[in-house]
Amino acid sequence: MTVGPVKCRTVLAAAALPRHATGCLMKELLRTNDIVRLSWLQAVLNDAGIDCLVLDQHTSLVEGSIGAIQRRLMVSERDLARATALVAQAEAASR
Repeated sequence: MTVGPVKCRTVLAAAALPRHATGCLMKELLRTNDIVRLSWLQAVLNDAGIDCLVLDQHTSLVEGSIGAIQRRLMVSERDLARATALVAQAEAASR
């Protein structure tokens, strides 16, 4: 019995990485189970003109929102440094 060609896992993994509509790679900004914090930070980023994406939202709902799966807030690779600074500034101002 012959086995067909095996695809490289790194190629498959790279293809599965989330990308922004412009083709930029998306990077994880943070993970949280706090949906209020997540919504607030999305608004902060959107106000600053930074597009963001929430991953694992549906998976988190399917598992019953017991907190086993955190939601990930993603931003494009080019916006990561600015988004990190904005989040730190916004969270410091809210305390």
